[in-house]
Amino acid sequence: MEITPWLVLSIALLAYLAFLSIIFIGRRSKQPKFPPGPKSWPIIGNLNLIGSLPHQSFHKLSRRYGPLMRLKFGSYPVVIASSPAMAKEFLKSHDQIFASRPPTASGKYVSYNYNDMLWAPYGPQWRQSRKIYLIELFCSKRLESFQFIRVEEMRAFVSRLHGLSGKPFVLKKHLLRLTLSIISRMVFGEKLLSVSGDDRLGLNSTMSLQEFNEILKEFFFLSGVLNIGDWIPWLDFLDLQGYVKRMKALKKKLDQFHDQVFDEHKRRKKELAKDFVAQDMVDLLLQLVDDPDLDVQLTYDHLRGLTLDLITGGTDTSALTIEWAISELIKQPQLMGKATEELDRVIGRERWVEEKDIPQLPYLDAIMKETMRKHPVAPLLAPHLAMEDCKVAGYDIHKGTRVFVNTWSIGRDPSLWEQPEEFRPERFLGTNIDVKGRSFELLPFGAGRRMCPGYNLALRMVQLSIANLLQAFNWKLPDNTKVEDLSMEEGSGITAPRKFPLVAVMEPRLSLHLYKI
Repeated sequence: MEITPWLVLSIALLAYLAFLSIIFIGRRSKQPKFPPGPKSWPIIGNLNLIGSLPHQSFHKLSRRYGPLMRLKFGSYPVVIASSPAMAKEFLKSHDQIFASRPPTASGKYVSYNYNDMLWAPYGPQWRQSRKIYLIELFCSKRLESFQFIRVEEMRAFVSRLHGLSGKPFVLKKHLLRLTLSIISRMVFGEKLLSVSGDDRLGLNSTMSLQEFNEILKEFFFLSGVLNIGDWIPWLDFLDLQGYVKRMKALKKKLDQFHDQVFDEHKRRKKELAKDFVAQDMVDLLLQLVDDPDLDVQLTYDHLRGLTLDLITGGTDTSALTIEWAISELIKQPQLMGKATEELDRVIGRERWVEEKDIPQLPYLDAIMKETMRKHPVAPLLAPHLAMEDCKVAGYDIHKGTRVFVNTWSIGRDPSLWEQPEEFRPERFLGTNIDVKGRSFELLPFGAGRRMCPGYNLALRMVQLSIANLLQAFNWKLPDNTKVEDLSMEEGSGITAPRKFPLVAVMEPRLSLHLYKI
């Protein structure tokens, strides 16, 4: 065959095209495969798609893009996990890679420059803090030693409510007083509420209970806000929403409170001298400041951060779970009837419910789990940070990606739960689903390394409170409110409180003498 110039040119052209195709295919094969998600805008990314309740916004988007979804918030990629399988990937299968937290203004200003448990980055300091919590503060022996406090405060709480019989009242206010009294006695050794009865805080504080509750409310709100400066760093100095200004103001109030607490404890230790014995959690933490054997030396900012976690983690969170449970039961009186029937059958009407009785009350346990499914205390678990590149479910997750687990969305997945919008405690009867981080369809306290270390205390407080409220009282709405008109809207913040606090009326079921201290 004669080789013509045209043949040579054709062969050369085909070779060139083949070479280009190899390069093109090679480049395409190196392109990362990201989870599906909406297209993003310049500068803001997908921030325009997020409303005042981010967990609900994520839920709506995940119904379109799937249980693993990628967004972009300003300068950072964000991944949302909205199914048990995806939650397990981040919180168990790749737990160590995603065990850190992204830097936020809240962690910097409110949580003492990340010196607490919630916002501390993964590393030696966080591991030491977790060890202190698990071994020193929340071990079974310590929790048992504080049981008498929970007993006394529960009796006092029910006795106070008896005085409100037949009158409309805001339940959350009294629940906060209960949880604050329990936690403050465990942490500080005495009630924060003044014994004078004027609603002033103890520990020589000039602050009122109302002022302290406002501090807690501000803390939870600012810990959960979508702060523009966290996502678009070059706009941080402008503080466009005014959140950083509020965080700094809140920190000043918290500093004042902590200084009073520490000064009072150091004064008491000095007075007792050699006879001093640690009585509470602050005493234990103050002793650790001078411990030379610690891997990371504790500072007073560490103590402030850890103490703040103890107070915020055990007061508002427990109170709102109890409030949601009573709200749901008021809307369905037949469920309340089932609960009281179990209480009368197992406990009777001659004594009050004790912590040792809880394992014998499966319907009560189901009520608590159903409340935590439909109204998780943390609808979005605190964000995780990818510390290195990783593949999850076949998708590329790059280092620096922020990861949210949407427990609110998991609790409303119709493939997991029949009629998920309904409150049906029966769905948990006879199942092995727990709330301790092993069942990824129910994660009120998270799972893995960053799981809430105080979950055992929270469970005791929530279960005992619900049991005593149902055993001691019949509940209904004020005469001018119909059950179908009871709003179940959520408020904003890192937790999901009721948007409108529950106003209820109750009548005693048991004699008051059972609750006398």
